[in-house]
Amino acid sequence: MPTLPATIWRPALAGLIAFHMLIIIASNYLVQLPMSLFGWQTTWGAFSFPFIFLATDLTVRLLGKGPARQVIARVMLPALIASYGVSVLFQSGSFAGLAALQEFNLFVARIALASFLAYVLGQLLDIQVFDRLRNLRQWWLAPAASTLLGNLLDTFAFFSIAFWHSSDPFMAEHWIEIASVDYAIKLAVSLLLFVPLYGMLLSAIARAVPRRAALSSRV
Repeated sequence: MPTLPATIWRPALAGLIAFHMLIIIASNYLVQLPMSLFGWQTTWGAFSFPFIFLATDLTVRLLGKGPARQVIARVMLPALIASYGVSVLFQSGSFAGLAALQEFNLFVARIALASFLAYVLGQLLDIQVFDRLRNLRQWWLAPAASTLLGNLLDTFAFFSIAFWHSSDPFMAEHWIEIASVDYAIKLAVSLLLFVPLYGMLLSAIARAVPRRAALSSRV
């Protein structure tokens, strides 16, 4: 499949950066909200974060490995700051007021730092695996393998950094269980929903790009 022309990929790159930041901030908030699924403890963040891997895989496919890494480089520091701010303001799911920003919150800072490190490690692995497998005839192997490995590293890096010996007794006790269930949910959501969605979006983009490029050339 041809890569996107410059008139399309530049605004696409900006949109991807904004999308990554949105998902990271939302996931950092949702990971503070535990839930029980079939008797297993997890968090609502398990349902939001797989969107990033879908976006990254499409970026590598359409723009290449270099632009995908540019997205990560431009996102990680702003997302770290924004994640801390949002998590402090809405700790445990309720608005704490602007006064909460005046005092440094170590618990939330650990979550933001864990998210930062896990995001960078998981996304770089996802990009590397996807790029190695992207030319295989079976289109689904690259997104499936990169999602499996990238989510594994991301999930356990995040929970170990954020909640090992945490000041939150519930998360300190259950983080391994929560991380395992979180990974299982991410994997199920990604393989059952996002890999097929990746294929559909890729086909739609492949049909749309030639038309968009033709229209741009006439302007």
